[in-house]
Amino acid sequence: MTYTAEELLEAARSVAENAYAPYSRFRVGAVAVGEDGNLYQGVNVENAAYPSGVCAEASAISAAATAGVRKIEAVAVACIDATREDQTYPCGQCRQRLNEFRVSTVIVPGRDGGPRVHSFDELLPFGFRLGD
Repeated sequence: MTYTAEELLEAARSVAENAYAPYSRFRVGAVAVGEDGNLYQGVNVENAAYPSGVCAEASAISAAATAGVRKIEAVAVACIDATREDQTYPCGQCRQRLNEFRVSTVIVPGRDGGPRVHSFDELLPFGFRLGD
C-alpha cells in the first residue's frame, strides 16, 4: 500500500495526541511504513527519572520490529506543541535507529504546515551500519 507524504504526516500528528508527556507537554508522534506496507505508530513516553523516556521514533521502530519488520521505507514525525509544530526532526539517537532499519525517507512538517520530505542520507550521511 502506498501513502502520500500528507497522509503520513497527518497520521503522525494524530497519534501524537496519545503521547505521554506530562513534564514537557511536547507530544510527538511517529509513523513508520514497514517494508510490508503496514503502518507502525509510536509516541514519546516521558519519565520522571529523566532521561529514561522513549522517543516517538524509537517507539514506532519497536512496534515495527515486534511485527518482524526489518526495513522501514519511510517515517513521518510530528509534534503537538503550540510553540514548535514546524520542523520536528528526529534526534541523533533516533536517526541512528532509523539508519539501522535502512529508512529511505523522512517526513516532517514544514514551516507552512505541509510535509517536508527528506532523503535519509540528508539527515545522517555517514551513519553506522551492521557491516561497520
